[in-house]
Amino acid sequence: MGRRGNREGSIYRRKDGLWCGALTVGYDPGTGKPIRKVVYAKTRQEVAEKLTKLLRDHHLGLLPVKNERVEFGSWLWTFLDLYKKPEIRPTTYGLYAGILRLHIPEKLAHTPLEKLRSEDLQALYTSLGEQGYTRVVQILHNLIHSALNQAVKLGYVPRNVSEATTRPKGKKKEVQILTPQELKRFLEVAKKHRLFPAFYVLATTGLRRGELLGLKWQDIDWEHGTLTVQRNLVWVRGEPVLQEPKTRGSYRTIPLPESTLEVLRGWRKRWLEEKLALGPDWPETDLVFPSEVHTAMHPRNFLRAFKNLLQEANLPMVSLHALRHSYATLLLAEGENPRVVQELLGHSTVTTTLGIYSRVLPSLKQQAVKKVERILGENNV
Repeated sequence: MGRRGNREGSIYRRKDGLWCGALTVGYDPGTGKPIRKVVYAKTRQEVAEKLTKLLRDHHLGLLPVKNERVEFGSWLWTFLDLYKKPEIRPTTYGLYAGILRLHIPEKLAHTPLEKLRSEDLQALYTSLGEQGYTRVVQILHNLIHSALNQAVKLGYVPRNVSEATTRPKGKKKEVQILTPQELKRFLEVAKKHRLFPAFYVLATTGLRRGELLGLKWQDIDWEHGTLTVQRNLVWVRGEPVLQEPKTRGSYRTIPLPESTLEVLRGWRKRWLEEKLALGPDWPETDLVFPSEVHTAMHPRNFLRAFKNLLQEANLPMVSLHALRHSYATLLLAEGENPRVVQELLGHSTVTTTLGIYSRVLPSLKQQAVKKVERILGENNV
């Protein structure tokens, strides 16, 4: 019995209602089995049009006669390197790569794309969620969803199966802060430490860690008493990298309290003394808060110093970001306009600021009501 010619294609409808078209483009020399290209669409007419294009490309030699099976894990890495890497920061790439290495099971990674099911992804998401990795699930899903969208465009799969999944919702983390009394205690204990000026700047400006460690002396305007954020220090594969702030709002100029300027003046003097002691052969750096040998400060060392000081001050083991939160909370509690706080923190929108510091809002409402009462006066009741 003769085989169907390469000029012919078959169209059929699957049980789920999706129309499919198949075209034989050759035969496997080892097994003799036909190599078929399959297209998918919602209507028969669309499938017919796709088959026509497929047949034309085949005759022009544009269609590879290869029974190629792309595995899910392989495609995720291909998508990350080929499509995603050019548009993301090195730190973001490192985050994605780490998640793929740690959280994609081997069995799932070797699943052919065309056999990947929504249930496979849902099982992965649920398992990670039960282990407390809700944030990882969100990041992983966004990457998988984009990768499968690209696979659909390339014709590897008929549709994006990740769209039928749900992601576990994690509990919103409570914002960690130090009370004004705790913050004073921390700074008092930190006074004897070399990095006291860095912690004082954090506490009085609300800078992010990377913004602080990326500061250069040229960013400080002594005449006007301001500090300008225009870069961020990150570490990529063990090497320090100065990169631009993540958003437009992160570029900002912050007025400095006189006490902060005074601390920075004292630190500048010590900084120059350290530089002189290191000698002329040491690599030049203009970073305000470098390591003891005036190289870029590693965030792990900075965090270790912070934790040690917390322990010495007998304070809760909060995150370093708590200094930023404490700064913002203090401003809001004192009645500062949320939009001003947003600009000082470098948030993209005031909604972000209010969402993070919603715990402060009830007390602000009470203060507002009391202000109205004072303005109107009790005699008018």
